[in-house]
Amino acid sequence: MRTRTVSDSVVVAAPPDEVYAALADPTRMARWSPENTGAVVADPRRGGTYVGMTFVGTNRRGPARWSTRCVVTAADPGERFAFTVQAIGPHRPILRTPIASWEYRFDPVDGGTRVTETWTDDRPWPDALAAVFDKVATRGSLFADFQRRNIARTLASLQRDLGAP
Repeated sequence: MRTRTVSDSVVVAAPPDEVYAALADPTRMARWSPENTGAVVADPRRGGTYVGMTFVGTNRRGPARWSTRCVVTAADPGERFAFTVQAIGPHRPILRTPIASWEYRFDPVDGGTRVTETWTDDRPWPDALAAVFDKVATRGSLFADFQRRNIARTLASLQRDLGAP
C-alpha cells in the first residue's frame, strides 16, 4: 500500500500573516520550490487569494516540463492555505483527473512561525500502477519519498528567504 500523505515543518522568523501572504500567492512559489517555475492566476481579485481561485502552475523536473490547473480550497490568512491539482498536461493542463492536494499551515511560535507543508496523493490509481509510474517519472523513487525531499527543499528555501529565528 502506497504512502499517500507526507509532511514536514520548519520555523521561519516572520509572523504568520506574512508567511501566509508569501505562500498563498502562487506566482511566488518558484522562489522556493525545486520544481515550480511559475504560475498565472486565472481571476485575480484585489485582496488576495480566495477559495475557488484557479491558477495554472508551470513545472520542470530535469528535461520534463508540464502545467497543472489548481483550485484553492482553503484561504485562511495567517492560518492555512490549500489547493488541489485537478488537471495536468505537457503544455497546458488538459487531462482532468485528481492529482494531488497541497496544504500549508501557519502556527505562531517564539521567534516566528512554524510552517507545515503537506502533500497528499489524490491519484485514483491502483498502487501497483502508481509505483511503476512514480519510478519512471522521478527516476527511481516513489512519489511519497520524492515529495518528502521536495518539501524539505522548499521549506529550507523559504527559511533562507524569510529567516531562521
